[in-house]
Amino acid sequence: MRGPFSGSRTAQPRTPLPADVWVLVAAAFAVAIGYGLVAPVLPQYARSFDVSVTAASVVVSAFAFFRLVFAPAGGFLVDKLGERWVYMSGLLIVVVSTLATGLAQSYWQLLVFRGLGGLGSTMFTISAMALLTRLSPPGARGRIAGLYATAFLLGNIGGPVLGGLLAEFGMRVPFFVYSFTLLVATGVVAVFLRGGRRPSADDGLPEQEALPVREALRHSGYRAALVSSFVNGWSSFGVRVAIVPLFAAANFDAGPGIAGTALASFAVGTAAVISVAGWLSDRYGRRPLVIGGLLVSGVSTLVLGWCDTVPLLVAASVVAGMGAGVLNPAQQASVADVIGADRAGGKVLATFQMASDSGAILGPVLVGIVVDLFGYTAGFVLSGGLLLAAVVPWLFARETHEHLVRGTSGE
Repeated sequence: MRGPFSGSRTAQPRTPLPADVWVLVAAAFAVAIGYGLVAPVLPQYARSFDVSVTAASVVVSAFAFFRLVFAPAGGFLVDKLGERWVYMSGLLIVVVSTLATGLAQSYWQLLVFRGLGGLGSTMFTISAMALLTRLSPPGARGRIAGLYATAFLLGNIGGPVLGGLLAEFGMRVPFFVYSFTLLVATGVVAVFLRGGRRPSADDGLPEQEALPVREALRHSGYRAALVSSFVNGWSSFGVRVAIVPLFAAANFDAGPGIAGTALASFAVGTAAVISVAGWLSDRYGRRPLVIGGLLVSGVSTLVLGWCDTVPLLVAASVVAGMGAGVLNPAQQASVADVIGADRAGGKVLATFQMASDSGAILGPVLVGIVVDLFGYTAGFVLSGGLLLAAVVPWLFARETHEHLVRGTSGE
């Protein structure tokens, strides 16, 4: 087995991106900025129904829980009905649920309506990944994954700022505006997405065969991607959002804004590298970028536990964000490589998403227990250790990029 960074450089020319990819990127930005609008006000909105902090947190978790539970059904729908209609149906479900959330008259209505939004979210997330997999040229999958993630990142950065301003007019207002941005995204896809329809017998072409999860699991690259997706969800989407703000508030006498500064620093680090990382994964392979991203993320997460000044916290957060930015495009492109453009991969993509969502749900709970028992340092050591451990399956995984020489072990 050759080393993980010994892949040959592809000599393929720079591949132009299909117009449909730009349509999906524009829709992703509209979705993300809308989601960012409601993120900072949702906990306060839930508390306005005179419930405890725990009950308010359940509302936040309900969205992710419904995403996780409905993911298998979402993958099934994508394989059976096609990506385009599942994508738009999912967006419309979130439109209705978000509008209902803004109109909720009780805590239980809020909980149900917000949870149902997770159902629609997993529908359009899986179908969007499936569309990108089918529409992306093999030599540009990493670049496209990076571009798509950048659109979401920019929306998530700008959305909370606008959401805070809109909340001045009432905490329900951001939900109404979010519904509008989702309608815009649906309209963009309906009008401008030309190549999103899957080949069928009506076109005189063979219908796409669905790739079973059990077949994808035979590929070492897919198995490794499930592991890294879980630990990345644990760290980036779970611990970062739930534990890092508490750590910052508990250890630094810098006011409540330090928690937001830590989260923003992570986003800045990710934004700085994510597009370039996607391009590099197309040029040099998926494995080197995934392994490098996991190493950077793991070490910087370990260091967080010993940060005793604000500059150190910000620096560690930026580096952790860079690690996630290097990891994610290559990881997503590797799954797209396994599926290929000629297979329907809804269930395979749903399983990949479930791994991340499971980590995002379990991470804060288990790390919270560790923090209560042993302190924040132990919690970050656990999270960083998991990120570093996820390197191991990638060391033995086969490179998935079809234009590169396979210099690693077999399946």
